[in-house]
Amino acid sequence: MGALLSCRRGWFSRHTRESIRQEEARFVQETIDTAQRAQEAEVQRRRSQRRLLYIWLAWLVIAPLIWLLFYMKSWKKVGKDYRFDDIPEYYRELPSDLSPVTNIVIANMIGAGIFTTSGLLMGDLRNPSLMVTLWIVGGIIALCGALCYSELGAAIPQAGGEYIYLSKLYHPLLGFLSGWVSFFVGFSAPIAASAIGFSEYMSRAFPWILRWGILDSSLEEVILKKFYAVLIIIIFTLIHLQGIVFGSQVQNILTVLKVALIAGLIFIGFAFGSGSFEHFSHGLDFSFNFGGWKIIGLSLMWIMFSYSGWNASAYIGSEIKNPKKNFPLSLLVGTGIVILLYFGLNLFFVYAIPPEDMQGVISIGGLAVGNSFGKSFESLFSTLIAFALFSSLSAFIILGPRVYFSMAKDGYFFKFASKVNGTHHVPYKSIILQGIIAVIIVLAGTLDQIFTFMGFSLGIFPILAVIGVFKLRRMKKSEYKMPGFPVVPAIYILAGVIILVLGFLERPIPSSIAILTVVVGIPAYYIFTEVYKNNRKDS
Repeated sequence: MGALLSCRRGWFSRHTRESIRQEEARFVQETIDTAQRAQEAEVQRRRSQRRLLYIWLAWLVIAPLIWLLFYMKSWKKVGKDYRFDDIPEYYRELPSDLSPVTNIVIANMIGAGIFTTSGLLMGDLRNPSLMVTLWIVGGIIALCGALCYSELGAAIPQAGGEYIYLSKLYHPLLGFLSGWVSFFVGFSAPIAASAIGFSEYMSRAFPWILRWGILDSSLEEVILKKFYAVLIIIIFTLIHLQGIVFGSQVQNILTVLKVALIAGLIFIGFAFGSGSFEHFSHGLDFSFNFGGWKIIGLSLMWIMFSYSGWNASAYIGSEIKNPKKNFPLSLLVGTGIVILLYFGLNLFFVYAIPPEDMQGVISIGGLAVGNSFGKSFESLFSTLIAFALFSSLSAFIILGPRVYFSMAKDGYFFKFASKVNGTHHVPYKSIILQGIIAVIIVLAGTLDQIFTFMGFSLGIFPILAVIGVFKLRRMKKSEYKMPGFPVVPAIYILAGVIILVLGFLERPIPSSIAILTVVVGIPAYYIFTEVYKNNRKDS
C-alpha cells in the first residue's frame, strides 16, 4: 500500500512539474508576444509622431518662405535714408493709445531672468526673506530709472534709446559705444537667450519634439534645440519686417496672454496650491560683512538684468504718437505692472518650495508648480515660460534695429542699416542683420554662457543717461519734469554704481569681458567716423 501511494505521489509530482513548466513556457511566450506587440505599437506611434513632426516643421519653414516671397514684392521702394529726427506725425505709426507701447515695455522686461534667477539667488543668499526684499529693491531702482527716462524721452522723442541720449547730451562716441554694446549684448544676445530658453522649455513640456530617431539621441537633442531656437528667430524676424503696426499687434496678443498666465498662476498657486508661508522663516542668517555685500551686489545685478527692458519705449520714441504723454506713462505703467508680477511670482516660489530645495535650481518655476500641484503640471508651466520667452524675444526684435538704424543714419554704423522699407517704414536691413547675429550666437553658445556677461554690460550706459537728466534741467530743455528730482536720479545713479563695483569684485572675469567689449568699440567708432564722414557732411 505504501509503495502504491509513493508511486502515485511520484506520478502526480512529475505531472505537476510538467504542468508548471508548460505554464511557465506559455507565460514567457505570452510575455514575449506582449512585449513585441508593445514594441511594434511604440515604433508605429513614434513613426506617426515623426510624420506629424516633419509636417509641422515643414510648414513652419515653408510658410515663412512663402510670406517672404510675397513680402519681397514690396521692396521696390527701398533705397532712401529714412530720417526719424523731426519726423512727421503721420510716420508715428503706433496707435495713439497707451497699450501698444506699454505692452512692448512689459514684454521686454518679462523674459528668462524671472524664471531662472531666483533659485540661483537662493543658492548664494540662503535667506528667502532677503531674496524677496532684493527683488523689491531692484524694482524700486528700475522704477527710478523709468522716471528718469520719461523725462529724457519726452525731451528727445527719437528712436535709439541711450544712443540718442548720450550722443546729444555728451558726445557721439558715448552714444556709439552704447549702441555697440546693444548690438552684441543688449539685443542680439537676449534674442538668442530667449530663443534658446524657449526651445529648452518647449522641449521640457513636449519631449517628443526632440526624438526624430535620425542621429544619436544626445546629439540629436542638442541639434534640434538649436534648430527650434533658430527657427523661432527667423519667424519673428519675418513678422517684424511687416512694420511696427503689424508687429505691435502680434506683440499685444502675446503680452496679454503672458501677463494673464502669470497673474493666473499667482492667484491659483496661493488659492489652491499646497505650500507654507513658514518657508520664509526657514532661511539661514545672512552675514552683512564685505563678502555678504558683494553677494548682494551680484544678486542685484542679476535682478536688474531681469528688470532690464524698463526703458524699452525709449528705443521707438520716434514711432510713438503724442510722446510727451504716452512715453512717460508707458514706462511707469509697464514697470509698475512688472514689479507687481515679479513680487507675486517670488512670493509663490518661496511659498511652494522650502528654501533648502530652491538653492541652485534654474527651472525654479517648474519646481514650484510641481510641489504645489504635482509633477503633471510642470509641463503646463514650462509652456507658460516658453510663452514668456516667446513674447520677450519678439519685443527685442522690435527694439534693437531702431538703435542700429539711428547709428547708421548718423554715419556711425554700416550704411545699409539706415535703409528703410518704403511700404512698411521699418529699418528692414537692421532687423535682418540683428537676426543673423542672434542666429550665430545661438549656434555658438549655450544659455549660461550667453547670460554670463550681459548683466554688467547692460548696467553701464543707463547710468550715464540718467546723469543726463541733470544736464537737461540745467539747459532748461525738459518737456516733462519727473517727480522726485533730484532724489530719484541720485538713487538710480548711486545704486547702479554700487551694483557694478560689487558685481565686478564678486565676478571679475565676466565683468572684465563686458568692459573689453566696450573698449573694442572705441577703435570701431573712429573707423566708422573716417569711412562715413562724407555721409555725415551730406546729412
